[in-house]
Amino acid sequence: MAMDILSSDFDSRLRLKTKTVGGERIKRAKDNNEDIAVLSMFLPGATAAKEQEKFRCHLGLDCRVGDCRDTTPGTKKMEYKTRQWHEKCFCCCVCKTAIGTKSFIPREQEIYCAGCYEEKYATRCIKCKKIITSGGVTYKNEPWHRECFTCTHCQVSLAGQRFTSRDEKPYCADCFGELFAKRCTSCTKPITGIGGTRFISFEDRHWHNDCFICAICKTSLVGRGFITDEQDVICPECAKQKLM
Repeated sequence: MAMDILSSDFDSRLRLKTKTVGGERIKRAKDNNEDIAVLSMFLPGATAAKEQEKFRCHLGLDCRVGDCRDTTPGTKKMEYKTRQWHEKCFCCCVCKTAIGTKSFIPREQEIYCAGCYEEKYATRCIKCKKIITSGGVTYKNEPWHRECFTCTHCQVSLAGQRFTSRDEKPYCADCFGELFAKRCTSCTKPITGIGGTRFISFEDRHWHNDCFICAICKTSLVGRGFITDEQDVICPECAKQKLM
């Protein structure tokens, strides 16, 4: 059976870089369409007042300051992707906590804090239900931590190992052989078929290819005729000798 490597790049999607900067830095960020949030401050003065006339908090009627156009000098503001907020209005859309200088993740015009984004969107292991942050495997289109993807019987890790399944449950080769496989009439060991192992079946008995030999002369009977002698199988030559 196969499993796929599941790579999660959750950590690389934490976008926020906040800085209290001057107007030149803000202009450069806008001109370059940088994926950063810029924390700055409303400043007094005629030039600043003219620029601040364009401000409108993105929360609109839900503005936490009470006035979406408030530009009181000394009040901090956040700018991100052509949108602007008062600092206290730049908050997670789920828990409503102000982002401040913490990491956030933008998604479909909404802003999420890292915790709420994890809770809502992060990939979770099908076994332990915890978030997969750095890597894992998929089996039957379901995600697992590598350490959680184990043999159903002995719990040994199956990540990177050969395995098979029964009733939709994964088993290592050894456990599958012990629990479910046919057993060789000659050596009594399991015939798993994993890795292309060939075997011979006759009536209700089974042999590994290497074990299917004449009980008397020990030559291989694979692809040859044979005679049954009670529980034994023998080649035609030995059968003739035995009748003489």
